[in-house]
Order: sequence, then C-alpha cells, then structure tokens
Amino acid sequence: MEIQSQIITTIPIYKVSETLKDVIQFFEETTYSHVAVTENGTYLGLLSENDLACFEPDKKIEEFRFEMESFFVTKETSWLDVLEMFSRNEANILPILDENQVITGYYDLEDIVGMFIDTPFFKEPGAILVISIGIKDYSFSEIAQIVESNNARLLGAFITGSENDILEITLKIGTQNLNEVAQTFRRYNYTIVFGNSDDQFLEDLKQRSDYLEKYLNV
Repeated sequence: MEIQSQIITTIPIYKVSETLKDVIQFFEETTYSHVAVTENGTYLGLLSENDLACFEPDKKIEEFRFEMESFFVTKETSWLDVLEMFSRNEANILPILDENQVITGYYDLEDIVGMFIDTPFFKEPGAILVISIGIKDYSFSEIAQIVESNNARLLGAFITGSENDILEITLKIGTQNLNEVAQTFRRYNYTIVFGNSDDQFLEDLKQRSDYLEKYLNV
C-alpha cells in the first residue's frame, strides 16, 4: 500500500532558535500530539503537546532541547512500520525525513489508518477469526493451509498480541461460515479467542483499542 500521497506539507516546522509563542498557539489550536524542530535546516527533534503546561511564550525552544523526542520515518518506511511508529510513540503525527535529515512533511495518523481501513482486510465480505498459539509453534504457512483446506480464502492476517510466549493472530477469512475453519484450528491445537462478523469485529476493535479510539471514529 503506497502512502506517500498522504504526506502533509502544511503543518509548521519550528527552528530551535525561535520562541515558544507560536508553538503554544499551534498546540492550543490543533489536536496534534507533536511538532518538529530543526537546527541549521536539519531535523533536531519533536516537541510534545504533553509539555505544553511547561512552555512559556518568551522562552526559546532551545531551552527544551534535551526534552525533545526523536522519532521519525522516511518516504521508504512501509505503512505497517509507520503505524507501529505512531503506536509506539503515542503520536498522531510523524515527521518524514530525507537522506539529509531534512523534513519533507508529516504523516497524519487519521489519514494512514483511513487508508488501512479502506483495504480488503476491512472492506471485502468475510469473517474475523482470532486464534492463539505458542510462539514456538507459530507458522503462517500452516495457518494459510488450514484456512484454504476448508475452501476459504485468507484475506489478511496480523499478529495482534504477544504475551507469555503466546501469540494472538487476527485473521480475515473470505467465508461467513467459520465453524469448519475454527474446528480445524482446534484440531491443530490452536485456541479460538473469538470469531465475529465484520460489524461485530469493528465494534470490538473500537472497545478494545483505546489508542485508535482516541484519534479515530472507526
């Protein structure tokens, strides 16, 4: 999935020599979690909206140099890695750097997740099945074989949880009858976490994912 078309160039970038006055106004007038700062034209770091209470209009950004966060992506970063970067840093905006550490724009979380929701994983008719298996026994090829052996199509699969050496895998399957598929997974010693229709799954996703719910209304 190509996401470069979602690059935004209208969000400001601040110089480390500037005062915090405009940064304060930016955070007060938007819902963005971060904003980028440069030094001598190259990327220095990110100021966080969480620090807004500490900002004073007449102070220079320079005074917060060592409190800045430093995450970023490039145009070559895959969309899955971009989503991971959003989640890992609890951000809804990401700066995009070129090979010279120059900021070329930003990604907005809502735009990227909107593209993800527009993929066949969400849009094509089918059913959701969530399974779990020990990490040592995990095999994607086996999962695909189990689905296809029941005359169903595997439309997508994501590892959506990992705890105590147990992986949770969410599958989108091109069939509305999950019973035979689920029974086959059980015979192969997989645990069925749940299996729902699209509408039920999306509702469950909204309830279980506080992070996405904070920024999107899926």
